[in-house]
This record gives sequence, C-alpha cells and structure tokens, in this order.
Amino acid sequence: MKKILIGTLAIAGLALVGYLFIYPYDYIVRFKADTFPGTINQSIKLWHDTAGVVNTPVEQEDLYNLQQQVQVGDSVHLYNWTIEPLTDSTSRVVVKVKDPQHSLMNKMKAPFGESVIEKATLNKLEEFLQGLEEHLSEFRVTIVGEEELKSTYYAYTTIKTTQLRKAAGMMDNIDFLGLSLTNAGVELNGTPFVEVTEWNQANDSITFNFCFPIIRSEKLPNHPRIKYKRLFEKKALKAIYNGNYITSDRAWYALADYAKRNDIPVELNPIEFFFNNPNMGGDALKWRADVYLPIAETPEE
Repeated sequence: MKKILIGTLAIAGLALVGYLFIYPYDYIVRFKADTFPGTINQSIKLWHDTAGVVNTPVEQEDLYNLQQQVQVGDSVHLYNWTIEPLTDSTSRVVVKVKDPQHSLMNKMKAPFGESVIEKATLNKLEEFLQGLEEHLSEFRVTIVGEEELKSTYYAYTTIKTTQLRKAAGMMDNIDFLGLSLTNAGVELNGTPFVEVTEWNQANDSITFNFCFPIIRSEKLPNHPRIKYKRLFEKKALKAIYNGNYITSDRAWYALADYAKRNDIPVELNPIEFFFNNPNMGGDALKWRADVYLPIAETPEE
C-alpha cells in the first residue's frame, strides 16, 4: 500500500512539474465560428492591426495555423491559432495563449480561478469575435459549383499588391485603362474582371491582370502598360460574391475549401467578374461578383 501511495505521489509530482515548467501554454480557448477558415485567417490579420504588438507580424505556417503577439496592458501575450474546417460554413478554432513573463504564476493560479491571463484572453477574444460577426454580416458567398468559363479577348494592365489593396489597385487603373480603350474607339465586350496570376497566401500578396473584355480590332492602343490576351474557355468552380469588393477574396477561400472537400483539383488563380461600379455607392450587399477557380487539367493516361 505504501509503495502504491509513493508511486501515485511521484506520478502526480511529475505531472505537476510538467504542467508548471514544460507545458507550453497558460490558457486555451476553443470556439466554433460560422464561416470558413480563410475568413477567420484574414480577420485575425486585420484584428492584429489594433490588438497586436506594434511592428510585429502575424506569423503563418499555413492557412490554418497562425501565431501573433498581442498587447495586453504592459504585457505581451503569445497567441497560437489553429483553425479546422468542419463544414462549408463552419470552423473550429483553438487559441493557445501564453504570457512568457508570468507563465508560472498563471499556471499556479489557474486551478483556483484567479488567472489574470484567463480574464484578459476572454476579453480580447470577445473583441475579436465581435469584429468577426460584424464582418460576416457585410458579405455573402454562394457556391454555385462547376461551370464553363467562357472565352473572351481582353485588354489588361498588370498590378502587384496585397489582397487587401486589390480593389484600390483596380480603382487606380480603371480610368486609365477604360479611357485608353474608349478614346481609341475600341468596343468593350463585357464587364471588367480580374485574373490573378500569382497568389502568395503566406504574405497575402498577389499579382493580377485588371482586364476589360473587348472586340479585337485594328484600333487597339499601343501603350507600354496595356497588353492583350485571350481567356480560353475552361472548366471552373464558381461562386457568387455579394459585398464590398475589397473582401471578395473571401470567395477564393470558399472555393478552395469546396474543391478540397470534394477532391477537385484546382488552380489557385482566381478570376473575378464585377457587375457593379463601387463609385455609384449603394448597399454593398447588392454588389455582385462572379468568382471562379479554374479546374486543373489532369494529364491523359
């Protein structure tokens, strides 16, 4: 009996030492969010602008795993985020938090409900979730499924920027490209669109062609910033996005998740067709963009 007691105490002691000195986190929060991982990923990065330590980045292992430093009074807390997709419209989020300067004290107080980090974390995450909920009310993504992307000839100018500044890049170039074409007498043949040629999800940078569909003719202006190309017919996954075009990339993530769940190989080069002019204002939820992810061609056996 004595040996059993000693063994039990030894195991308990080892567990306590492990918890106090080895376990890497002080507090863990789990919650479910009614959206897909890409929206949560981007919302964390936007939230970091106000909640994060100044001049520190959000470090991203991949879309589903991020780390950041959060300013809490005079302390700096480390947040480790894990996002797991559950359905096409829900995700499970786990946030593991540590206060490096007060980690031991936090762990000692945790069993007695006196942990400062617990209260601070819950307050911070409530702030994050309020912002997320507000953002989710500002847009809609509807997955349509597989469709044929029609062929068109177009003029374009190439822009390198971030996902967040994609719409600004379009607005900076819409008059230049549109007036260059119309002043030359070129006939437009559809709604403007964006063709993403590079998408770096690690740092949210993109290179895209801002495009005007046109009727090919001898009147095409010769300008170093304007080029011409044909978009060939191809199969693609389609979504309809309603909301401000600044965040139309939420549809990119939704389509990528849909493709992954359904084992559909896709090219991560989104194409967006825009049907509204933001300069006209109005309810952004009534703005529409048709968003496509081209289906990758499989080599013939």
